[in-house]
Parts: sequence; structure tokens; C-alpha cells
Amino acid sequence: MNAFVLAAGFGTRLQPLTDATPKPLVPVLNVPSLCYSLFLLKEAGIRKAIINIHHHPEQLRDFFDRHDFGSLEIVLSEEREILGTGGGLKRCETLLGGDDFVLINSDIISNMNLQALIETHRRSGCGGTLALYETPLATEIGHVGLRGGRVLDFRNQRGTGLSSSFIYTGTAVFSPAIFRHLKAEYSGIVETGFLGLVDNEGLAFFEHRGLWQDIGTLPNFYRANLDDNLRILQLSERMKRAIGLFPCMISENASISPDARVENSVVGANCAVAAGAVVEHSVLLPGTTVESGETLRNAIAAPGIRIPL
Repeated sequence: MNAFVLAAGFGTRLQPLTDATPKPLVPVLNVPSLCYSLFLLKEAGIRKAIINIHHHPEQLRDFFDRHDFGSLEIVLSEEREILGTGGGLKRCETLLGGDDFVLINSDIISNMNLQALIETHRRSGCGGTLALYETPLATEIGHVGLRGGRVLDFRNQRGTGLSSSFIYTGTAVFSPAIFRHLKAEYSGIVETGFLGLVDNEGLAFFEHRGLWQDIGTLPNFYRANLDDNLRILQLSERMKRAIGLFPCMISENASISPDARVENSVVGANCAVAAGAVVEHSVLLPGTTVESGETLRNAIAAPGIRIPL
């Protein structure tokens, strides 16, 4: 089975971190966020991942030139004009090989059992199966309307009045039937593919009950790195075996003076923390320098950027 990874967005909710870096390469616990999705695909035995790219594509190409994912073949689909979640997928119809495939976002962190999701989809007889996650924040994030074991609505867009405590996780399995409903031009996958399946081939769901975090906003990104990082750090050994990259608090390539104070913080590759500097409960992205006498507390820092939280 192959997979499609959505990675072409501008990452506007993570600005200014994404002004000079594509969102899929912004690291969480020293691992590019995209790699958490690639880890799940590799562990599930997926053969090929087609990744759509647009924002700073040269950085993504360089990353994949330098990293080998072994049995997981990486194919990049560069969009010169961004096509949205629907148009981007439609563009890769031929590359996906005419069989069922996994779709996954590049800005989520999860320990989802993709094989269980795939098996649920195959038993469903539907054109697609969405992985859902129960949360008390469903109304705020975007609830999914369910009835009779099927997905029928999103945020009550269709006026069904259906609601639930479930949200879409950004992970799904689809049959090629979804391509009948997608548009080649800029479009959203929910309004075209998902609702097309609801009206025709059917849209099933799978409940994920483990770790799931969206890191697409600055508060969520900060929380994943520091306040809710234990379950992510517990993935370290599995990720190291699968893709050779693994989450950690302090990069082995960071330089921290013995006369600096660094407490409960993430320090990225090629960071330098000088003598007399103080870093507390903060995230230092790669290449950040904290000068002598500087104090960072409850912040995200990157070269030339300081964001208090």
C-alpha cells in the first residue's frame, strides 16, 4: 500500500517560525514534524509515500537528499501553484497506483496503529475511513457528524444537525473512488472528496484512543515540546529503529556552556548557550544562540526570533 502526505501548506499559524522554514521541517523535540508521520508509515509497512510540497520546496528536497528512509520510498510532488488539500491529492492520482492508500497530515504527532485503521477500512465496504479522536474540545476544533457507524457531516456544514465529541485526526484510508469527487484545481478535500464519498460510496470511521497532537499552532507546538512531551519521548526507541531519527530534549550537536543554566527546555542542533545565559521552559530551534546574560523563560526561540508564551 502507498500513502499520500499533505505537506504543501504555508504554516501561517506557526509564523514567524515558518517564514524561512517549511512547516514540515519545523522540529518537535528535535525531529522534523513531518517525520512523525513518516515513522507511522514506515512502521506500518507502507511502500511509498508521495508528499506534496510548495512552501520552501528546496529545503524539503535537500532534507530528503540527506536522509534515507530505507524501504519507504519518498516521492515529492512539487506544486508550483498551491492546489489545496483536494487538488494536491488529485494531482497524484496516477502516482498512488489505483489501489487503497493512506492519507496523513504532516503536522500531527500520533502513535496510531495504521494497520488497525487499514483493516477497519477493508471491513467497512466504504470508499474511505477516517481516523477520529474524542476530545472535549471537539466543538472548538471542528466536530464530526456521525450516525449509524458512518460519517455524515463536518461542523454541520450540511445542516444535518449531527454533532459528536470526535474530531478528524488528519489520517485516513481511501479507495480510488475518492478521485471521482476531487477537483484538479485548488480545492479542499473535505468539500470535494469527503462529502462526495458521504453521498456515494460511504465514509466510515475508526476511533484512535492513544497519543494524538496537532502541532500546527504556536501554543500547540510549545505544548508538544514541553508540557505534554512524555508520550512523544516514549516513542524514541521505536522511531530510532524505524527511521533513525528520534525525539530528545537536547540535541547532541548543541553547545551549552557549563556556566549556563538550562532547565526543562528543548535545545536544537547547532544551538549555542553562552556562559551566564539562562534558559527555562523554552524551545530553542536549530541554530539559535543565547548570549551571555540573556534570559529566556517560557518562550520559543529561533535565530533572530523570540516568542514569549
